[in-house]
Amino acid sequence: MLYALKIATRYLTANKAQTALLVSGVAVGVFIFIFMSALIGGLAEFILSRTVGDISHITIEAETADPALLISPAGHVLVVAERGRARTATLADAATWLPLIEGVPGVRAVSPQITGAGFLARGAQVAQVSVTGVEPGRESAILDLAGYMVAGDVRLGAGLIVLGRDLADDLNLSIGQTLRLQSANGVTAALTLSGIFKTGNGSMDSARAFVSLSTARPLYAMPQGVTRIEIKLDDLNAADATALRIRALTGLDAVPWTDGAEQLMEALNAQAQTGYFLKTFALITIVIGVASALLLSTYRRRPEIGIMRAMGAGRGFVIFVFVTQGALIGLMGGIMGAALGYLALLPFPSRDAFEPGTLPMDITQGSYGLAITLTVIGAILASILPARSAARVDPVTAIGQ
Repeated sequence: MLYALKIATRYLTANKAQTALLVSGVAVGVFIFIFMSALIGGLAEFILSRTVGDISHITIEAETADPALLISPAGHVLVVAERGRARTATLADAATWLPLIEGVPGVRAVSPQITGAGFLARGAQVAQVSVTGVEPGRESAILDLAGYMVAGDVRLGAGLIVLGRDLADDLNLSIGQTLRLQSANGVTAALTLSGIFKTGNGSMDSARAFVSLSTARPLYAMPQGVTRIEIKLDDLNAADATALRIRALTGLDAVPWTDGAEQLMEALNAQAQTGYFLKTFALITIVIGVASALLLSTYRRRPEIGIMRAMGAGRGFVIFVFVTQGALIGLMGGIMGAALGYLALLPFPSRDAFEPGTLPMDITQGSYGLAITLTVIGAILASILPARSAARVDPVTAIGQ
């Protein structure tokens, strides 16, 4: 076996220019494989971060209680509604569940919230808003409000409110001004604008208001409990499994972000399939290049092969020599291509620093080990046909040539 390795190495070094060209071709194929892996993986991460990064990965919503039903003697069904009060669903025991949820592996942050509709008024100007009451200190637990602030402070306290930039502009508001917030229950509170954010999402910047839980409770007549619990995970791809674990632990209806995101998942899957095709073509190119080069080498070395066969070398030995030659080509080209790919990806920003208008390359998804392994396997498979062709050489005919 060691002797076969020496012969394979001698064949490769006999024509250094041809070997260098062949190894370079393999390296280019591996480079394309790694580049496409980093691009497709980085693009998927960028899309997910832009669409899912600022939303809850798992949401627990309070279920609205069904109104009471009465059946009249005539058989008619009557709905009994409570007059003069909006019905608000609550998670009354949220305080007891929060420590359990925070202890689930993979959970990064938990945000208990009170949500509802309301109207903002400043003088004669009125705007409808979606109000979110959050716990002070957790303002950026789900949406990175601190990172989107363009004026004022993100921290919320009693009597303070944070608005989107478009909404503040519509009402001609600036930091420190007072405005009125009226909830759907008819309760009004005078609040001071403490911060303005801009996310780039028009619907959020123009119709979203954040207040503290203590401010939201009287507005929506909720002395205790919350209407929603939002959960952020370390790995958003683990949302389905983590949601099942939270359901089993608390009995609450934990809904992962993937529910209702079928179109996004289909688009990402289609993108991944495209990446697989491109990487497969790169590997096929490597296999064809190695096979053609070794076939040419077999034809040129027929006299040498004939001498080896005449000296007692079996067909298995000859096959092993050419398979080893192919494996060495694949290994050298794979390592060179992986190194070039890594160096080429170093200047690109990390996944946490992706910016619009730039290629979202993720150096961590280059699949370097996989690229080298598949290249070596492909080179070995490509060398089998030339090796078998060499093993069938007739010693007498080959030496006579």
